[in-house]
Amino acid sequence: FPSQTVTGNFAKVIHGLNANQLTDQVIQRSKRMILDTLGVGLLGTSTEVFHKVAQYSKIYSSDLSSTIWGHLDFRLPPLYAAFVNGVAVHSMDFDDTWHPATHPSGAVLPALIALSEAFPQKKKISGLDLLLAFNVGIEVQGRLLHFSREARNIPRRY
Repeated sequence: FPSQTVTGNFAKVIHGLNANQLTDQVIQRSKRMILDTLGVGLLGTSTEVFHKVAQYSKIYSSDLSSTIWGHLDFRLPPLYAAFVNGVAVHSMDFDDTWHPATHPSGAVLPALIALSEAFPQKKKISGLDLLLAFNVGIEVQGRLLHFSREARNIPRRY
């Protein structure tokens, strides 16, 4: 129907995703992607760039805080925790990828974990909710990549 915008259609699809659509194969692959991202992120906490962004981010404080991976005594506001943990993942450049080149889990998982830690205790999300949110993030990234004119040109540029 012509009056629907691309953005409206995109939002409708994403909003309509639910845990019932997570097949066993999607759940298993998601768990593997999450485990891989956590492992690469923990290794990344030993890099120079991680130490620089962690040091820089210490100036921010908040009553709401999330853990920096591998440093349980170091907490930052969720925005900065997601940033620092994302840098840890990407600093190793071993995290998952797809073609055209992008690293989906390294952008999604640090933000998702930082936000989930910041929820009040009575509103903690379930493991299935976490898997759904993870997959929604991956789906958004994949659809944006699919529609990106820039992404289509990546193979020709390299």
